[in-house]
Amino acid sequence: MITANLYIRVSTDEQAEKGYSQRNQEEVLRKYCEIKSIQVGKVFYEDHSAKTFQRPSWNSLLVDLRRRKGQTDLVLFTKWDRFSRNVGDAYHMIGLLRKWGVEPQAIEQPLDMEIPESKIMLAFYLAAPEVENDRRGLNIFWGLRRARKEGRWINTAPLGYANLCHENGKKYIAPVEPAASLIKQAFEELAKGDYSAAQIHQQLAERGLATKLTNFYDLIRNPVYCGKIVVPKYKEEEEHWVPGLHKPLISESLFHQVQDVLNGRSREKPAVKISSDELLPLRGFLQCPRCTRLLTGSASKGRKHYYSYYHCSSSCGIRFKADQVNASFKLELEQYFPREDCSEYYVELLVKAFKDNGSDELDERKKVLGEIAALGKKLSDARELLLSGSFTEGDFRAVKLECEKRIAVLESRLPELSKVAVNIRGDLVKAVSKMQLIESQFSNGEMWRKRAIIGSIFPENLCFDGEGHRTARVNDIAWNIGLINSELRSKKKREELGFSSLPASVVWAGIEPATHGFSVHCSTD
Repeated sequence: MITANLYIRVSTDEQAEKGYSQRNQEEVLRKYCEIKSIQVGKVFYEDHSAKTFQRPSWNSLLVDLRRRKGQTDLVLFTKWDRFSRNVGDAYHMIGLLRKWGVEPQAIEQPLDMEIPESKIMLAFYLAAPEVENDRRGLNIFWGLRRARKEGRWINTAPLGYANLCHENGKKYIAPVEPAASLIKQAFEELAKGDYSAAQIHQQLAERGLATKLTNFYDLIRNPVYCGKIVVPKYKEEEEHWVPGLHKPLISESLFHQVQDVLNGRSREKPAVKISSDELLPLRGFLQCPRCTRLLTGSASKGRKHYYSYYHCSSSCGIRFKADQVNASFKLELEQYFPREDCSEYYVELLVKAFKDNGSDELDERKKVLGEIAALGKKLSDARELLLSGSFTEGDFRAVKLECEKRIAVLESRLPELSKVAVNIRGDLVKAVSKMQLIESQFSNGEMWRKRAIIGSIFPENLCFDGEGHRTARVNDIAWNIGLINSELRSKKKREELGFSSLPASVVWAGIEPATHGFSVHCSTD
């Protein structure tokens, strides 16, 4: 008596779209075997695609056929597209089964393999579903590519966004808190170059950013956060960005600034260690006065207590008591705390300094426009060389791609440089009010906040010489407030203080670098 194994395959999408079901196929196959007096051996159920034969149940069927070689005559299925949707793989598998003495057969599309012409019909039965698969895949590919070019995000929403749907059924992504704010802070911190990406990830993870470090590296490289959608390269069309329909979390100029830092083109100093003992907040910020290495810190056990020290890791022997260094640093820091009763004077002087030095941004804008014009000329010259035959099409495409990428980066900076500081006074009022909170935040805040304040006010390393601290540079606003404070301290009587008596030589480097230093660190959240 002829024995047959039944193979029943249906994928999830086919069951939903065409109504195929495993139960229906099994019923049809068993009825066929009953009519033909075929004994049913094993039944194998499959829910994987037929694009290849790398399917769990099919592999189990092959194992069973090899183990019981000669005991099975047929492998039955309803149609040939249940067997395979790939012509080449199907012919190879048919040859393998026939070598084992097993005949594959579709009961609704029966073929007599002994008749040579049957191979023509077999090719048709196998090729038709393969063509259908390829056409469906091509339609999906072009649909997704068209959606990207329209500025739509087509995947699961990236961290900081959520997948939402309009009333008309169109899907979109929108920022979701608190992840959106934390990601924005990540870009702002990375742009400064003070800490590495791993250190910033550690800090933000403690504040609730739920992502692994490997995903964080992908996140900070993703232009979706500056409002751009990437259209991948395809054939002759190069990869390019298009404006997205979603709301960006950061500006395009900030995104490019972060990429420069990550690529090592915009880093002024090595990152400092972010983790630190509660008694050693300055670890990683202090420079050895002898060998210029960064001082580390540790605790030594006395008779009854542990005593903390900052010390050099080299053989120079520098070693300072942490209590002495911390107390000296706090005195240094206090000179940059604004007085609550003098907020008006700080703002007035800083506004005046900005007005006196406001031409820097115009010069920077002219410089950027000049670079854009030079790149445009370079592209035009390359086009002329292509037309004259001096350039190949490949050479021109390479120059064109390089120029367009650089022009896009420069153009992203123009909106920031074009901003007129009409509300400079309001920005400075906020900055001064936040700086008035630094003293309490540094004294009572968590360790990460203390270290953030240190890094904001002192962009470069400090050096303790045994008596006091020295630093090469101080944050612009903090430095100006320190100058004003020194003038205020020289006044013996508060009532004699007037605006005209305040220092006129306030140093200024532009409003954006100064306020940027306090966008995160001095937050009262």
